[in-house]
Amino acid sequence: MAPREIRFWLLDMDGVLVREEHPIPGADRFIERLKELGLPFMLLTNNSIFTPRDLRARLLASGLDVPEEAIWTSALATAQFLADQRPGGSAFVIGEAGLTTALHEAGYTLTEREPDYVVLGETRTYSFERITLAIRLIADGARFIATNPDATGPSPDGPLPATGSVAALISRATGVEPYYVGKPNPLMMRSALNAIEAHSESTAMIGDRMDTDVVAGLEAGLETILVLSGVTTPGEVEGYSYRPSRIVDSVADLIDSLDGTGASA
Repeated sequence: MAPREIRFWLLDMDGVLVREEHPIPGADRFIERLKELGLPFMLLTNNSIFTPRDLRARLLASGLDVPEEAIWTSALATAQFLADQRPGGSAFVIGEAGLTTALHEAGYTLTEREPDYVVLGETRTYSFERITLAIRLIADGARFIATNPDATGPSPDGPLPATGSVAALISRATGVEPYYVGKPNPLMMRSALNAIEAHSESTAMIGDRMDTDVVAGLEAGLETILVLSGVTTPGEVEGYSYRPSRIVDSVADLIDSLDGTGASA
């Protein structure tokens, strides 16, 4: 089979470009080279806490200049999904500004009274009272949506409980499983492809997680590249029933393969 000509790039953020606010060596040169060559790219993150503007500022502080419009979050994907499903609907939200802002901009009303949806996102201050209210609203018929299935998130002190863990708590209490919009749902990949007018046959997905980035890329028909600069070790790859197209140490190893017409993967 002839190698694909890659002209569009989707990238995870944590573990690919940054690690706990510190840039991964070579990430800045990779981003700058993509911009120099005019190769469209989009950062995909399951983090729903921050808006794209917030994330751009955080990346700039780490020495990475990524345009705001090149950042696609699970919060944006969730808001787009709900706006398509039920335009002008209402939601009870557990989450931060990244999620509430995206829903507001999609025309949604946030309410605690008979919402169409309960939407669960990432937050560092999960409230027992709001989780209890979410359980009661779902029991009364609200549909259950979660931005992403990640069970834990990284921190300097070790793993933190994330959206997937809290969703499991709510599901256990209600008997209702959420619909997860973020990775590995190919829905998030397709929405990102549409945003940069890319075709799956000429797009690569770069990520550091087999269970979200790589499987989402595979299911969306993309070339998949696993970097070992994040959470996955070479030994762990063998435990999965699927494999990425390529495995590299970091995005720095991909710079030389970029050129004015794309890269063969």
